[in-house]
Amino acid sequence: MALTPSNPFPLGKTAPEFSLYDTVTSKTLNLHQIKGDKGTVIVFICNHCPFVIHINPELVKLANQYQKKGIAFIAISSNDVDNYPQDAPDKMAQVAKDLLYPFPYLYDETQEVAKAYDAACTPDFYVFDADLKSTYHGQLDNSRPGNNIPITGEDLIKAMDAVLNNQQPLAIQKPSIGCNIKWK
Repeated sequence: MALTPSNPFPLGKTAPEFSLYDTVTSKTLNLHQIKGDKGTVIVFICNHCPFVIHINPELVKLANQYQKKGIAFIAISSNDVDNYPQDAPDKMAQVAKDLLYPFPYLYDETQEVAKAYDAACTPDFYVFDADLKSTYHGQLDNSRPGNNIPITGEDLIKAMDAVLNNQQPLAIQKPSIGCNIKWK
């Protein structure tokens, strides 16, 4: 289990556009089709990462709560499926079904979207406002597999609430830590 922190992503930067295959619906979706009215959370995840497995229940819970408030959730996997077949699109669809993901689970086959976002790890959280301007890039919370800190989603919740309440981005944004994206 490699500990890889997320890379910096400038506040105020516009979310890079993409069109990716949604493993849940078998359709190609673009960012403008699925962005939220009030904000959008983009998270880079994968099926096999212990850090993602650790936070999956909280991710689903928060998505169910905040999508009702106008914040869309979009999950993207950019891993090399030749070397990590457990992250292949058919397996992604099964995980989404098993865990009841209430959001698209997109496959970034070329890894160009991960590069455009300078994503480094799974999970890697990005929050954008209604105009797709970056307001947060960091961790879900301080919980990690085996550290016995409860999963609360505290950091992501504060970031989403700031967007909903038209407040300034969080002054402290701790990088996410997880498995490195499996590059080709």
